[in-house]
Amino acid sequence: MTDTAPLDATFAALADPTRRAILARLARGEATVGELVEPFGMSQPAISKHLKVLERAGLVSRRRDAQRRPVRLESAPLREAAGWLEDYRALWEERYGNLDALLREMRGDGA
Repeated sequence: MTDTAPLDATFAALADPTRRAILARLARGEATVGELVEPFGMSQPAISKHLKVLERAGLVSRRRDAQRRPVRLESAPLREAAGWLEDYRALWEERYGNLDALLREMRGDGA
């Protein structure tokens, strides 16, 4: 059995619209907590809580840069989630294709 904990953490983190918006902002480049507070109209502790969830999921990381601690997007968990979703998209596309073929056959439209 595979360990689904990282994928579970990714999807749990992505379930919140504020966290998705934070990731969208970080996709444009690193930002400090203070810079993330401005567009969201939230307190610094509230943004920090969201960042902790994202950090535990591996979606963001922080580094020390002199007096700053910029937050950056980490893409590996998003790639893993996209791969997981792609597997299911391909599965359902195949199943719908089979259903379409069966319906055409039942109508007499050809194989």
